[in-house]
Amino acid sequence: MYKNLPRRPGAVLAAAAVAQFVLALDMSVVNVALPAIRTALGFAPLDLSWVVHLYALTFGGLLLLGGRACDLYGQRRLFVLGLAVFGLCSLAGGLAQAPWQLIAARAGQGLGAAAAAPAALAMLTTTFTEGFQRVRALGVWSAVNAAGGALGVLVGGLLTEYAGWRWVMLINLPIVAAALALVLTGVPAEAQPARHERLDVLGAALATSGVGLLVFGVVRTDSLGWGSPATVATLATAAALLAAFAFAESRVSAPLLGLHLLRSRWVAGANVLVFLAAAGQFTAFYFVSLYMQQVLGMGAAATGAAFLPFSAGVVAGTIAATRITAVRTPRASLVPGALLAAAGLAWFAHIRPGGSFLIDVLGPSLVTSIGTGLVLAPVATAATTGVTPGEAGTASGLFNSSRQLGGCVGLAALATIAAHHTGTATDPAALDNGYALGLAIAAVLFVLAAVVALGTLPRRRGETPDPRPADNRLEGTPS
Repeated sequence: MYKNLPRRPGAVLAAAAVAQFVLALDMSVVNVALPAIRTALGFAPLDLSWVVHLYALTFGGLLLLGGRACDLYGQRRLFVLGLAVFGLCSLAGGLAQAPWQLIAARAGQGLGAAAAAPAALAMLTTTFTEGFQRVRALGVWSAVNAAGGALGVLVGGLLTEYAGWRWVMLINLPIVAAALALVLTGVPAEAQPARHERLDVLGAALATSGVGLLVFGVVRTDSLGWGSPATVATLATAAALLAAFAFAESRVSAPLLGLHLLRSRWVAGANVLVFLAAAGQFTAFYFVSLYMQQVLGMGAAATGAAFLPFSAGVVAGTIAATRITAVRTPRASLVPGALLAAAGLAWFAHIRPGGSFLIDVLGPSLVTSIGTGLVLAPVATAATTGVTPGEAGTASGLFNSSRQLGGCVGLAALATIAAHHTGTATDPAALDNGYALGLAIAAVLFVLAAVVALGTLPRRRGETPDPRPADNRLEGTPS
């Protein structure tokens, strides 16, 4: 679709990594600051959760649209536009004087992230050829993504305690500026598209509304419950819209999401796998953080610092995964990684009210994080294997959407299960039982991820299925 233009691979990787770090950071950095935000802006208790939910809603709901826009209008253009919107909305959030202003800023951040995230991943997959170079680049991207999510708790706690809650928003500005400087100086602008395709407006409307309603229905279960009429109606409507989307995509010549992508074992398997792994990972962050604060009595800053070993373990696992995947298939790293993460979470499920950080948190953190690192880099590689440059944005948007939905749905479901198990009790022993159950189920999710990897991903190198039908292949792209 685009003429081949020289790129500086180092600048592309640095820009994508910095951008992904700040987008992942924003998923968790605000959480610790919520009490201070409520006091400063006068939030009603039921409205405060939307400071977190609106970001997840717009980010997850618009990822497919953002990914397709990358393919139609250019990865660099969408990357710059998305980061610029994200940065401006971060500034607006940091200056907010009323609840509605902060909520609107969070929605805008999600909009910008939905454009920047698939563009960053698409730039990597089209800049680095399949093989060791791409595996290494995606390994760096995955490690930075995990580190951003883990460090968000620490950064949020330190900023809230020592600088004020507004800095959990304003901290994004220098990071965004660095990413923009890297891409503007090191990545040339794409040529105009060689062919002019219209955006699939109907598909965009159905996908965005369907995924958006799905996220909306899930995030409201913390107050309404899964069995409430409002939740059931919302999720049923979301399912109907997504079914209509699948039907509509099979009837248009230039779909928002080419359904042939899902006929690839690599792409389909990787998206199911990342959905399950994200559900387990997000749940682990949530329950372990609550355990340290509500049961062990640790402060916000200390809880954040306690996640540093997890970040180190993810980096170590990612380095190992890069070396394994360079000589074998992603499955060789994914299966043992998912099982190792499951073992770590099963260890976490033995937390106790009278426990300690060294015994009950540090050991299982290292096991879980190394296993998670072994999963993250290879699954991104598998999700983009065999995809043409003209569909790199779409595949990246699909992968990011699967990860966001997995984290959102998994966390909401397991948090509800834990809450029902705990009941109305608030003593440390009761809370500990609920958190332990949630962590045990998260371990099962990683076991299921290993089963998916065994059943869908090839075991030998050279088995690289091409998800494109013959009449959809682009001229000049490798088969």
